[in-house]
Amino acid sequence: MDDVLHIEVADEVALVVMNRPERRNALNSLLLGGLRASLASLDERDDVRAIVLTGADPAFCAGLDLGELASGGRISSGTGDGQPFPPDMATPVIGAINGPAVTGGLEVALACDLLIASERASFADTHARVGILPGWGLSVELPRAIGVRRARQMSFTGNYCPAEQALVWGLVNEVVPHDQLIERAMTIARDIATVPARAVAAMKRLYWATHSVTAGDALVVETEVSRQWSASGGFDPAVLAENREEIQGRGSAQA
Repeated sequence: MDDVLHIEVADEVALVVMNRPERRNALNSLLLGGLRASLASLDERDDVRAIVLTGADPAFCAGLDLGELASGGRISSGTGDGQPFPPDMATPVIGAINGPAVTGGLEVALACDLLIASERASFADTHARVGILPGWGLSVELPRAIGVRRARQMSFTGNYCPAEQALVWGLVNEVVPHDQLIERAMTIARDIATVPARAVAAMKRLYWATHSVTAGDALVVETEVSRQWSASGGFDPAVLAENREEIQGRGSAQA
């Protein structure tokens, strides 16, 4: 796991780095499962009060590994729900978005409690373009972050939203120079660590409870629609394999 995920803990803050830079930190089963297990483990530690999650340059996370998917592989976190984050995490997670966060990578970013973006960051939802549907909460969390019409625009086109536009839309909290990204995220994490952990955990639960008055039903709907889409053959690895180069080339040009 050390090869695909680097973790450092100091001053009650954990820095977690997704480390597949040659694949733009695309999620294979090893990375996805390792991320889920590591976050769960850190959440249980008394010496970790906040977590900063980032990717090894040049990307934050390019989503699921298209090469593995195109070859018919099944990418899983090893848990029943398949989610990248464990449920009911008490520890706040700050996403330090150092580059493109695409599709599944965008869903990982949306699962964070707040986002600090590098000037090099960009965001895209290419689920429809790839031929899959989201199953990690994107159809709930993206419109809540930026509004339903902007979310539809991102999902229907697959176009990239650059960092400054993401700030205007409310997708990220701040945009900072690339070389200041980690330190800025760590500074906020250290600020969180000065607040009583029990109170922060209660506040996080409160935000989720008020935020998800209707989100619970929406997440159930998304999971079921995504399951039916996959079960009905909506995702075709052969089509993805045929279009993979065009999809990646288009993304690279826009990013």
